[in-house]
Amino acid sequence: MADQLGRTDVTALRVVVADDQTVVREGLVTVLRLLPGIEVVAAAADGVEAIRLVAEHRPDVLLTDLQMPRCDGVEATRRVRTEYPETEVVVLTTYSDDDSVLGALRAGARGFLTKDADAESIGRALHAAAAGQSILDGEVQRRLIESAPTPVPAGPPPAAPDGLTPRELEVLRLIAAGLSNQEIARQLTVSEATVKTHINHLFAKANLRDRSAAVAYAYTHKLD
Repeated sequence: MADQLGRTDVTALRVVVADDQTVVREGLVTVLRLLPGIEVVAAAADGVEAIRLVAEHRPDVLLTDLQMPRCDGVEATRRVRTEYPETEVVVLTTYSDDDSVLGALRAGARGFLTKDADAESIGRALHAAAAGQSILDGEVQRRLIESAPTPVPAGPPPAAPDGLTPRELEVLRLIAAGLSNQEIARQLTVSEATVKTHINHLFAKANLRDRSAAVAYAYTHKLD
């Protein structure tokens, strides 16, 4: 972000935007440049160009659509997170179906927002991603969990995946339901420190990166 003298704010979050629709892409660039602490360093019209611009500019965050020509957003996310791990990815798309959400999260996206998100929400998601935190649109998260089929037990309950304890499974379900550590602690009548310990254990056992990955894991294992 430049001041009146044309100098760049070195503390600003550096972002590359990728969307194949010119009007949407230019609109996002304009909106983001109005937000404090964000500098849009480049904009791409497809996934291939997005990867090239990430390689060139090494931004803090790539904000990308999913449906793009030549290389879609999921594949672009996977390649960016593999080849340029210092760049986080936030998905902003009209496609909020379960496969799109899971594909993006499994590819390494830190956040998933729909295009009806306002500018402030997008800005918060970008800053959260750069800080290593995850943002999953509340409606997307709710639909993702509600759409997971509930298995009907036909005998003894199956063993928990990855050796998770009953309490760790309970914490995982509450994370997937969108509860914060404080809310989980209140619901389970334990301290936040205890909740954090359970989260650290289940993340280590299941090899989970963050809360978005935990939501995808709960969905995949039908832990609704």
